[in-house]
Amino acid sequence: MQTSSNPHAILLASPGMGHLIPVLELGNHLAAHHGIDVTIFVVVADPSISKSRLLGQTTATLKPVNVVLLPQVDISSLVSPTASVVAQIAAMMRAAVPSLRAAISVMSTPPTALVVDLFGKEALVLASEFNMLKYVFVTSTAWFLAVTVHLPSLSEKERHEHRVLKKPLKIPGCRAIQFEDTLEVFLDHPNQDIFPEFARLAFEMSLADGILVNTWRELEPSTLNELLHNKAFGRVTKVPVYPIGPLVRPVRQSLESDVTAWLDKQPKESVIYVSFGSGGTLSAKQTIELAWGLKLSQQRFVWVARPPADNNSRGAFFNSTSSIQDGTPDYLPEGFFTSIRGMGLIVPMWAPQTEVLAHESIGAFLSHCGWNSTLESMVNGVPMITWPLYAEQKMNATMLAEELGMAVRLGPREAGTLVEREAIKDVLMGAMDVRHKGGQKLMGPPRGPNSEQADV
Repeated sequence: MQTSSNPHAILLASPGMGHLIPVLELGNHLAAHHGIDVTIFVVVADPSISKSRLLGQTTATLKPVNVVLLPQVDISSLVSPTASVVAQIAAMMRAAVPSLRAAISVMSTPPTALVVDLFGKEALVLASEFNMLKYVFVTSTAWFLAVTVHLPSLSEKERHEHRVLKKPLKIPGCRAIQFEDTLEVFLDHPNQDIFPEFARLAFEMSLADGILVNTWRELEPSTLNELLHNKAFGRVTKVPVYPIGPLVRPVRQSLESDVTAWLDKQPKESVIYVSFGSGGTLSAKQTIELAWGLKLSQQRFVWVARPPADNNSRGAFFNSTSSIQDGTPDYLPEGFFTSIRGMGLIVPMWAPQTEVLAHESIGAFLSHCGWNSTLESMVNGVPMITWPLYAEQKMNATMLAEELGMAVRLGPREAGTLVEREAIKDVLMGAMDVRHKGGQKLMGPPRGPNSEQADV
């Protein structure tokens, strides 16, 4: 980046599209609305990925935004390949700090601020070395932030009651977390305990100059108020919390694809969009049941399908498929493409989700409830059918279905439970019937960063 008189901010994104997308949008917003030059450093898990391919699935960056992929890091000697995704990402981010330090040291325009996402806390030390302000960007809900910062305050008794006795976990001023919606930090992991990693993360967040969170006051007023004023949260209440959402990818009006071309031919609000995010996968049996459930429902659909991964709901986080006679991928029922012709569209691996959800033919979104997907659905007024898989997605699903009334539940509440085709059919038909009768009405596009009242 050339020398400039503008302030210069560095943003650090951890591996995973769910982390990268909001960081890119934050960078674009800082550049467009605040005249800040932005350099985004990205830690990638896949050594074969290129910058053009990475950005091709997200959004265009503005001219003052420079995206830099940090060199691939080898963590084979740091963590086991069977370690949790949380542990692997944490190891990658620690190992990337020297490369980030080297890159900052040769910048022609000294940076004045460092923004890291939740897993980038290891890089906060660089803020002191280079005299930068430091911020943590939580790309999820205020409820998730409240749970995270409360972790170090939990007693052994509270942890035991939630983790072993499966009692609800009470969070000051917030909705309690039912055990079936809990975070992985409270679950048993073979040969590892990720609770200390999360607890340390929560403590180090209190050392930042501010915490940014991708939500807004009207959506989570009580939780945000508690974060700002409740002394039960301890040191974090001394750190300003800035709700800056919803930061979502803008619709690219000029984008044309086979998916949008197919949607153009469908009636208004008649199509169910099915996607489990950039990393979510189902088991082989569940994939078959979902296929038959979609067919039996007789509803139009677009399904972003991935090869199944048994016992690993994040199987695509960090692939081409073989096919049989009519082009059906070999993990779907034989002849499935032929049987759904005219009714459904199977899209392998990826679809332009922002443009799909903005299309007038979309009537509902069957989703894993990742926060980026949830926000994109909200701002387009699309009702959701929840099928959470991992991370805080079960919390998001509960908030959507039980608190906000923006979704109906479908996915299993307990891991390993098979949702059968008849149940899938019934929920899909019921959701679309309500939609067509006008009984499910979502809020309009909420106040966001393009509003004159935006917080950031």
